[in-house]
Amino acid sequence: MAQNVVDTSNLPRINGARVAVLTSKWYDDLVCSLRDRCVEVLNINGVTDVTLHKLPGCLEFPYAANELIRSDPEIDAIVCLGVVLKGDTMHFEMIVDEVVRGLGEVSRQGRVPIINEILPVTDLAQAKSRAADDGLNKGIEAAVAAIEIIAWRRGL
Repeated sequence: MAQNVVDTSNLPRINGARVAVLTSKWYDDLVCSLRDRCVEVLNINGVTDVTLHKLPGCLEFPYAANELIRSDPEIDAIVCLGVVLKGDTMHFEMIVDEVVRGLGEVSRQGRVPIINEILPVTDLAQAKSRAADDGLNKGIEAAVAAIEIIAWRRGL
């Protein structure tokens, strides 16, 4: 199934927004590609207050997001970028399930949107195609989601 390129041409400007980007240290080249495209789209659309946080792994994302919300109640959104590769054990399922559950809980309790663009993949080729330097890079989709939800929330 072919993926569609996300249209970034008509995004709202969200000047003054504060966004934190959490990244995992695993598969650094791929995660940095996601991060760079995400930050680029955020900046183009008015988000100049972007803080970057590199963490030991994706499992630490819910904890870090919770701490960021507690320390900065004015934060507008958090974007989580990482790669989790399926191996021969249940480790993959445990990590992905707990991170998704944890981020949802933190988002609801902290009342801050958390964009989850952690790539759960069964081989590195899948991650490489989703982190390539093209319009299909999932970092772009993460930035678009953050921009749109911040704009939506400001409109309430």
